[in-house]
Amino acid sequence: MKFLITGNLGYVGSELTKLLRRAYPDAKIEGFDIGLFSRQITNNTYVPEIFLNRQHYGDVRKFPEQILEGVDIVIQLAAISNDPIGNKFEKITDEINHLAAVDITEKAKKQGVKRVVFASSCSVYGLADDQARTESSEVNPLTAYARSKVNTENDLKSLAADDFIVTCLRFATACGMSDRLRLDLVLNDFVAGAYTAKEITILSDGSPWRPLINVRDMGRAIIWASERKTSANTNYLVVNAGSNVWNYQIRDLALEIKSIMPEVDVSINENAQPDKRSYKVDFSAFAAFAPDHQPIYDLRATIHDLYEGLKAIQFADKDFRSSSLIRLQVVNALIEKGIFDQNLELL
Repeated sequence: MKFLITGNLGYVGSELTKLLRRAYPDAKIEGFDIGLFSRQITNNTYVPEIFLNRQHYGDVRKFPEQILEGVDIVIQLAAISNDPIGNKFEKITDEINHLAAVDITEKAKKQGVKRVVFASSCSVYGLADDQARTESSEVNPLTAYARSKVNTENDLKSLAADDFIVTCLRFATACGMSDRLRLDLVLNDFVAGAYTAKEITILSDGSPWRPLINVRDMGRAIIWASERKTSANTNYLVVNAGSNVWNYQIRDLALEIKSIMPEVDVSINENAQPDKRSYKVDFSAFAAFAPDHQPIYDLRATIHDLYEGLKAIQFADKDFRSSSLIRLQVVNALIEKGIFDQNLELL
């Protein structure tokens, strides 16, 4: 068995490589990444790439097809990963998240790859707080990031075949500790604020709904997609990946943290304009498809894990929203230093 992970040097990929190695100890596992976030390691003992057989460096927009020779499964994580970067680099978001993902999938099919797993997002539902969204619900992508995911899903559908299985996992919002931690994710941000400053500031009125999933449970879902059984009707599958018990309003996340750390002050902007990104998601299909790969982390365990992870690295930056654990800050710094240009290409 041979895996190739694009975007493996990021928040999700750094955890996935460990999980894959444990699940497939004899597999060949390779990564392909441009390295934007390769230095943001948040553990004190090792680099996650020790679990790989080989690391390739490069831009997914210029993906070398020969890397796919002998690969059985391609896992596509490479992406401009959140709305602030997507808003600043809208055209590039489409190039990387959409066009490059389709190009790699086409090349994978040509090279005889058996499966492609694409990391999509529940953000495709946009504003949809009337009832939980299922896979058959109308999508309402409000950002460049969300649009790129919808467009990729649509284009991958025509490539699937009985001998070429495509799975698009619409992930809930990621959270939890990682060897390459991000703090530009809602729960991670709240825990970091609670840990460093004993305060959580909610810029909205706290009412928007978000589904969440622990980053390690994302890895479990990807492993399921890499080995799932298929029928004639499921060689292409889009499925919401998460758990029904992980649909939360933003303010509830902050209050759960406060229940664990009572000394934390929670500030909610009651007069804020409504957040247009609010959606609950139905994960019943995922529960039916993948009963042995359901999320095993709950909210309190994830909060405790984040707290202990920050403590282990002696994290103390109260101004962390300006730090290298915020993806847009890293991108801006690499451009300012002349490492990458405004197209996010190496100079």
